[in-house]
Amino acid sequence: MARANRIVRADDYRNTVRRGRKSGTAHSVVYVRRRRDDDAIRFGFIVAKTVGNAVARNTVRRRLKHVCHELLPAMSPGTDVVIRALPGSLDVPWSTLLTDISGVVDESVRS
Repeated sequence: MARANRIVRADDYRNTVRRGRKSGTAHSVVYVRRRRDDDAIRFGFIVAKTVGNAVARNTVRRRLKHVCHELLPAMSPGTDVVIRALPGSLDVPWSTLLTDISGVVDESVRS
């Protein structure tokens, strides 16, 4: 994922989590926030140690990045999305992650 499509500053994570619309699935919590500017769509990931060891966390993060890469063309500019992976997200098929997260993001963007 390009740097322009990543949330990299702690303040941006904090603002999205605190002020964004929160929705949960069985394997993740998704925060969506519209920014006032019409810049790029940005994604951030929170994968805590409760998910697993470093290898497991990186695997989950890579899978989430791929999900977001699939969602990118359908989203409107100026949107920040932070996905917090929950324990058990490693064992879920990729297609389930894609369906769950795309449903939450679509619902949040429409509202």
